[in-house]
Amino acid sequence: MHLLKKIILRPHDSMKMAIEALNYNPLPDVKIAKGIVLVADEHDALIGTITDGDIRRALISKYNLNSHLLDFMCTNPSCAIEGDNKQEILEKMKSLGIIHMPILNSLGQIIKLETLGQLLTNKKHDNTVFLMAGGFGKRLKPLTDKLPKPLINIGSKPILEIIIEQFIEHGFHNFIISTHFKASMITDYFGDGGKWNVQIKYVHEKEPLGTAGALGLLPKNMPDLPIIIMNGDILTKVNFNELLEYHNKNKAIATMCMRDYSFQVPYGVLKIQKNTIIDIVEKPTHNFFINAGIYVIDSKITSQVNGLHYLDMPTLMTNQIELNETVNSFPIHEYWMDIGRINELNKANQEVASMFNL
Repeated sequence: MHLLKKIILRPHDSMKMAIEALNYNPLPDVKIAKGIVLVADEHDALIGTITDGDIRRALISKYNLNSHLLDFMCTNPSCAIEGDNKQEILEKMKSLGIIHMPILNSLGQIIKLETLGQLLTNKKHDNTVFLMAGGFGKRLKPLTDKLPKPLINIGSKPILEIIIEQFIEHGFHNFIISTHFKASMITDYFGDGGKWNVQIKYVHEKEPLGTAGALGLLPKNMPDLPIIIMNGDILTKVNFNELLEYHNKNKAIATMCMRDYSFQVPYGVLKIQKNTIIDIVEKPTHNFFINAGIYVIDSKITSQVNGLHYLDMPTLMTNQIELNETVNSFPIHEYWMDIGRINELNKANQEVASMFNL
């Protein structure tokens, strides 16, 4: 807030002061407020804004450097309220064609200034992303006779590379990949992550440990931050920033992503009471929530896994529930596909390549 105050002026301040504030930038790498001045009363309640365009129009209208801001400021600036969704703020700014958005509290006081550049620049996350890439991919034979499933291409890129790039887009840079089947092919392809300007490390399962067992192989010196875990054969457009924010906000020990899944019985279903048919439902549809193969867990959970025995994530989540821990669900409404079978692989190549810029 102390930096923000440098661009907050009062209505009777001069145009010269506004020009100085417009050009204020405390450090070259600090992106703050360049190009706007906020005009507020003595309580910092917003009453107007001044931009470069306002200055230019004022000079054309014969105002001078000593003119008061009150005379030529914008008196109905677009703003948002504290707590508004950042994505909604971003969409509003895009629709209005503006690059600054003052954020106000319930009293109308200025508490923050969002800029288009800041909203479009992803926050850097130090959280570890743990990707499961050790499976045999038996349902994708004969393709997996030569390649591990995570290295099978969708369009022009391996599945696992697409996943990593999705995380990078959302500001993640610390990756650990769990390997088993054809492990050297995966480590040779991704190396230390330098090609993508990120860090990639590996844990190797001598025997298959399931989707959770490899948590026990993670290094002990990892950041004490929630860990995102994802199967290495999933394509999704989920916003990982929102997922992590949701997990942190709800303070659960784990968050499990889920998807809607509908299944239609291809026959008439009989409802029977004793030996009497009381109803016939023709081809009913049943709706379920299914596990989407993406999780966020508290780092302390890793100490509960010894890395010696097979353990899957649903069992680990059930164990937490039995310990009276909170496991939240995070519904995924964005695109999601599990590349487990040949028909799903073909569908991804036909329908999804453009979505991931492949």
